[in-house]
Amino acid sequence: MKIVVTANGADLDAQASSAFGRCPMYVFVDTETMEFEAVENPAISASGGAGIQAAQFVIERGAQTVVTGNMGPNAFNVFQSTNVPVYLFAGGTVREAVEACKAGQLPPAGGANAPAHAGMGMASGMGMGRGMGRGMGRGMGMGRGMGMSRGVGIGSTPPAPPAAFAGSREEEITVLKDGVSELRKQLAEVIERLDRIEKGE
Repeated sequence: MKIVVTANGADLDAQASSAFGRCPMYVFVDTETMEFEAVENPAISASGGAGIQAAQFVIERGAQTVVTGNMGPNAFNVFQSTNVPVYLFAGGTVREAVEACKAGQLPPAGGANAPAHAGMGMASGMGMGRGMGRGMGRGMGMGRGMGMSRGVGIGSTPPAPPAAFAGSREEEITVLKDGVSELRKQLAEVIERLDRIEKGE
């Protein structure tokens, strides 16, 4: 069976990513041989529809099962319509995610467990945060939790509350730390891009 795991790196020992549509890498693993292929997420910088684009991408590459931490409704609907099961992984390496899936230890996603446009909201929130000053803005923005920044800049809908987490306190902490790590990575990319634009590159 061919499993795809959302990841922060390009091999089996990379940390699994808690995000689906805007994770840095997808690691496709053959569960029989443990041979793998890591592919950069082509939808990571999409201005909108990242979840749908990412879902179509992994299906086109032959994924028969998806393992991730969180998934929005648009991506989930794509997998549901193509009968590709989605399983939730609370944190660890890609290898651990595959082993847990093979052993039947992962809970199936019964539906989306992240609000639509979650990745976009985080990116918008980060862009605004820099304007408030990198010292205070970064520390407070990261510490206050991902739920606050989700809805920023996406119209008049209020921010969605954080999704209920079906796991232990320690697992939830791990997932949240992964989210913070990804936010920091995205923030660095936003700052770098802004600097390049300001310099006229």
